[in-house]
Parts: sequence; C-alpha cells; structure tokens
Amino acid sequence: MAFATIAATATATLSPMSASAGAIERACLSSDRAANNRSLCGCIQQAADLTLSNKDQRQAAKFFKNPQKAQDIRQSDNASHEAFWKRYKTFGETAAQYCG
Repeated sequence: MAFATIAATATATLSPMSASAGAIERACLSSDRAANNRSLCGCIQQAADLTLSNKDQRQAAKFFKNPQKAQDIRQSDNASHEAFWKRYKTFGETAAQYCG
C-alpha cells in the first residue's frame, strides 16, 4: 500500500483512542518507556491497524520487550524478514506522521 494511500486513510480514521486494545497498544502500554500513555499507544495501534497484518502486529509487539529482536530481523538475510521489515518501516513512518 502506498504511503499516500495510508496517509489519506489515516487522516480519516485515526482518533485519539481505539475501541479495543490490539497487540501493539498492549505492548506499548506495558512498556517501560516514559511516553507510554493511552492516547499515544492507541494512536500507534491505529497506525498498525492501517499498515500491518495481525501476524505482523504480534511480531512487532515483541520489539517493545526485546529491542534486540528488531535488530536481528532488520539485519537478517531471510526474505520473509526483509519483507516484514519493509512493512514495519511503513508502519513506523505512518505512526510518526500521525502520532508524533
């Protein structure tokens, strides 16, 4: 999905709080980061809903507890890891644009 499409969709659908907590939001809220507040974590979850499958979200949620896992996947030569990383980067750009 092109970033412009994601941006247009996000503008129409991102609200301060999601109806139910997804994997990313739960991981965000349980993290020890100083900025882990309900509004921000809900926004990040909505960006994840726009850009990542449920499987990708479960994978990405693991990064909150184990940042080294993200580094390992990013540096992996595995084709599925490379494809995931591209989707994860799009998610990160979307979240930064609308939640940051």
